[in-house]
Amino acid sequence: MKSFADHLRTTVRKTTAVLALAALLTGAGSVPALAGPPPGNTATPIRHLVIIFQENVSFDHYFATYPIATNPGGEPRFLARPGTPSVNGLHAALLDQNLNQVNPFRLDRSQAATCDQDHNYTDEQKAYDGGLADLFVQTVGNGPGTDGTLTCHRTDVMGYFDGNTVTALWNYAQHFAMSDNSFNTTFGPSAPGAINLVSGQTGGANPASLTTPFGDDTVEGTLISDAQPAFDDCDNRETVEMTGQNVGDLLNAAGVTWGWFEGGFQPTAVVGGKAVCGATHIGSDGKPKGDYIPHHQPFQFYASTSNPHHLPPSSVSMIGRTDQANHQYDLSDFWAAVDHGNMPAVSFLKAPAYQDGHAGYSDPLAEQVFLVQTINRLQRTPEWNSMAIIISYDDSDGWYDHVMPPIVSQSSTVDDALNGPGNCGTTPVGGIPGRCGYGPRLPLLVISPFAKVNFVDGTTTDQSSILRFIEDNWDLGRIDGSFDAKAGSLLNLFDFHERRAGRLFLDPGTGLRLDGDDDH
Repeated sequence: MKSFADHLRTTVRKTTAVLALAALLTGAGSVPALAGPPPGNTATPIRHLVIIFQENVSFDHYFATYPIATNPGGEPRFLARPGTPSVNGLHAALLDQNLNQVNPFRLDRSQAATCDQDHNYTDEQKAYDGGLADLFVQTVGNGPGTDGTLTCHRTDVMGYFDGNTVTALWNYAQHFAMSDNSFNTTFGPSAPGAINLVSGQTGGANPASLTTPFGDDTVEGTLISDAQPAFDDCDNRETVEMTGQNVGDLLNAAGVTWGWFEGGFQPTAVVGGKAVCGATHIGSDGKPKGDYIPHHQPFQFYASTSNPHHLPPSSVSMIGRTDQANHQYDLSDFWAAVDHGNMPAVSFLKAPAYQDGHAGYSDPLAEQVFLVQTINRLQRTPEWNSMAIIISYDDSDGWYDHVMPPIVSQSSTVDDALNGPGNCGTTPVGGIPGRCGYGPRLPLLVISPFAKVNFVDGTTTDQSSILRFIEDNWDLGRIDGSFDAKAGSLLNLFDFHERRAGRLFLDPGTGLRLDGDDDH
């Protein structure tokens, strides 16, 4: 039986042959260079995949009214291109007659810095209230109180931004492709989201039971909260080891270059043989924030793919290959590899904390600077012609999203609460408890020469759909017990045959197009 990769290669070869024959018969000239057979050993023309993994945003929080922005004076204007499709956003009834305690409301650019909301596994389930999605203020709203220079109100959880603040993301959606039906793989915060990205499997946590002053980090052997990775010198609280495989193990077995690159991973000192991660910036709450957050680094949870002492690569030419760094790097190492002509085939990029978009210590404007500077630079590389950039998020932060996620994985632990105490359906016989999901809807965008243009995809996907794309594109196989087996495909966001998006360069501060600096 042919694998998915074999079928996709055959389809692309046949389509290319038909296009070439048509060009000869009609005298239309040659087939565009990028429409040929997939290069190398990939199932698609994508030979360089860059996943920019950001923090804590629900879909409605950034795209509630897309593509219609308010455009008040003094803020960057956003006007949708003709023919822009709508999304499953907040229509009039949800805006004016919402079942929550308050109606959703627009946050303008001056309100970019907000308090962090409650995004715990149990509380997020309670917010969806069996599908009514009407308990967000009571269960995940944060307040009243203060956080640094920020004042918190429980009703803030219903706030959303539009194209006058998240301007770059709306412009990327216009020019490339986005999904309005992609979900957190399970309910809960950052660490489970990061693990789902790289393995689709939050079961197999060790210790199997870990209760902290902040709640349960694991339940019945499954990671549901923000324990820190067991193999990291920079940990500062309880730790968990994840067992089983992750995508790094699969990539290593196949000889594919890869790396996780995170701001602040490079130590600022070594004390007693242990790395110290001391790099900081002032966050959006006015307080110093460490650039490196251990539980945002999923590969450090696994013995096989960790770099506990944060050792640097042995040379620039070894970045992406196995050496003392073991594929775990500082963000600066990624650009060193790019400048050296040594970009790995698969690269995960994690911003320093103050630019990762996480409410409280970051915000959409700080995030925009990181995204735009990164994407502008990637589009100028020789690898752009075979590249796809995926922008995705680790969790929703608890921000309101009106879409009840499809429950493809039931669970009945003491920490489940979607349909009442202990109830997110029933854990199937032989199933893995503590994985109630899908969780809340999250933004997902694809930026690539092969992205469909100004396109909104409604395919049901989740964080492990990115994992599945990697597995299929490099023919890696599946991970036991992973959500990858049921994950929806990202392929509908692409056109590998003839229609392709041009480059788009934006201003990092405003998110607006730089005049004359694109080739669309």
